[in-house]
Amino acid sequence: MNTREYFLRMFAYDSWANRQCLSAIQAARLASSGTIGRMAHILSAEKLWLERLRHESQSLPVWPSASIPECLALADEMAVLWRNYLKPLPPGAFDEKIEYRNSKGEPWSSRVEDVLTHVLMHSAYHRGQVALEMRAAGLEPAYTDFIHAVRQGFVE
Repeated sequence: MNTREYFLRMFAYDSWANRQCLSAIQAARLASSGTIGRMAHILSAEKLWLERLRHESQSLPVWPSASIPECLALADEMAVLWRNYLKPLPPGAFDEKIEYRNSKGEPWSSRVEDVLTHVLMHSAYHRGQVALEMRAAGLEPAYTDFIHAVRQGFVE
């Protein structure tokens, strides 16, 4: 498996996991605004990093206020945008560095592959927080383990 195929697979998993979390939040009907806000943050941060990779201006706040339907729409959008970004990327592009400013306005430079890895880990980290919040509230969180997604055929 080459680098592009690996990241296409990982972002397919990420998209599935985000949708699973949103579905669990929606089914619970009692999830806190903080739980929904954390999912909005995951999706907004994914868009922010993609915009940095594409040398575009930031279009959403890092911690937006959003409803579940708005999060679902953004999750659908991000699935397409990540696929469209990754599919034509030539192999050497993963080692290239991008220049950007973080949310504090500080200049940074990072390898594309490192940014992609960060996005995936950042999203998984916050989905774990969502699961903890839901469980603490007596709600059933989504089962988003990677191996589950593979075993069930959600990710090839």
